[in-house]
Amino acid sequence: MDEPQDARDPRVHRLDARSLRGLAHPLRMQLLNVLRRNGPATASQLAARLGESSGSTSYHLRQLAAHGFVEDAPEHGKGRERWWRAAHEGVRFDEALLEDRTPEVRGAVELLLHEVADQHTRELATWLGTRGDWPEEWRRTSDMSDWTLRLTPELADELVHRMHDLVEGYRARSLDGDVPDAEQVRIHTHVIPTRTE
Repeated sequence: MDEPQDARDPRVHRLDARSLRGLAHPLRMQLLNVLRRNGPATASQLAARLGESSGSTSYHLRQLAAHGFVEDAPEHGKGRERWWRAAHEGVRFDEALLEDRTPEVRGAVELLLHEVADQHTRELATWLGTRGDWPEEWRRTSDMSDWTLRLTPELADELVHRMHDLVEGYRARSLDGDVPDAEQVRIHTHVIPTRTE
């Protein structure tokens, strides 16, 4: 999930039980991600990009709008064409949702988390399949590293916050579309406990 650091940031949509149920659908998550990364689009354009029917994308865009994730982008429309844009840059997951006793909420949490993991896997697979199409500078600066550390929950939490702060510093330096050689860059972080066999 794209996630600016400050929970009070207006660029962030904070997930509660109701909005979680509105987002926790694979196609809705894909639609929102495409709008965030590529800018405004119509239901037909999104359908063509994702291999879906425009009726399906229209329905799910309306559901996303009902929960505050997307909104109209009338400045792009011509005539009856309806354009959509992401209403926020990211979402913040309320950890209390993990403890919710409602089966519907727990199911939505599981779907959301698994879809995020699947999205990360798809992005890595796409990079591996297309890296030869990128200039040498981009191939050289990509990274797929992993580390194993022995930490307490408190140290792991500190590590996560320090990584987020570091990325936020680069968000502030993010370049607009007119800068030569600037590309959109995806950054994934996973801090998960594991057990040795």
